[in-house]
Amino acid sequence: MAYETILVENEDGVAVITLNRPEVLNAMNHVLNTELHDAVVAANTDDDIGCIVITGFGEKAFSAGGDIHEQREDARNRTEEERDTRQGEHSRWMYELSASPKPVIGMMNGLAYGGGAVLASCLDIRVGCENTKFRFLAVAYGRINCTWTLTNQVGWPKAKELLFTARVVEAGEAFQIGLLNHLVPAGELRAKTMEMAKLIASNNQASVKGIKQILMQDMTADLEGMWKNEKDFTNVVKGYGVEEAFPEFIARKGRA
Repeated sequence: MAYETILVENEDGVAVITLNRPEVLNAMNHVLNTELHDAVVAANTDDDIGCIVITGFGEKAFSAGGDIHEQREDARNRTEEERDTRQGEHSRWMYELSASPKPVIGMMNGLAYGGGAVLASCLDIRVGCENTKFRFLAVAYGRINCTWTLTNQVGWPKAKELLFTARVVEAGEAFQIGLLNHLVPAGELRAKTMEMAKLIASNNQASVKGIKQILMQDMTADLEGMWKNEKDFTNVVKGYGVEEAFPEFIARKGRA
């Protein structure tokens, strides 16, 4: 499918989705949100894809957030009910992205402000560089978001600070608090991200997806519930047999 606002490429089992509106710092309008959702759904239904990467075009911005110009036009041309319906749709898509069966990595090439920070907080893993910075802006313009995503990334106390203050989080701090899994020079960002993504894609996909599903279920479970989630799932995902799992070890020992 041809897209207007994103680029999609598949590389060694990894779907790389690039937000492609550099003239507005990859701001997220309705078309981009729709196309991003479509591309993620397509990657999740493609058996050849084991991991998804989302990034922004250029070196300045992952995404500067919602498209203010479109929001102004909507305020003039759409009813409040129509705007609420569209916003609800976008919000649902963020949840579906967070709950993506396949792991999603953010290649954080630049700033992620407002809606861009919301998007980043929905991802499983984030790799950043010196150009990366975050700003969770909702309270600055009278909105509420990231209460269910950011706490899972950085913990309750730090999430409260970032959401209450709406301040800028530079790359070094983002790495220190766990908002970035890795911090590398900009020139190494793609290589590091793709190294991890390809490693994930090369593993047993039933196991990878099963682990993510269990981890999400465990968010609201006690310790026994967490143990039971894993036990129940291992009755479905049996894994490799010993011959398939350890061929190199068996070959070294000379046992067939």
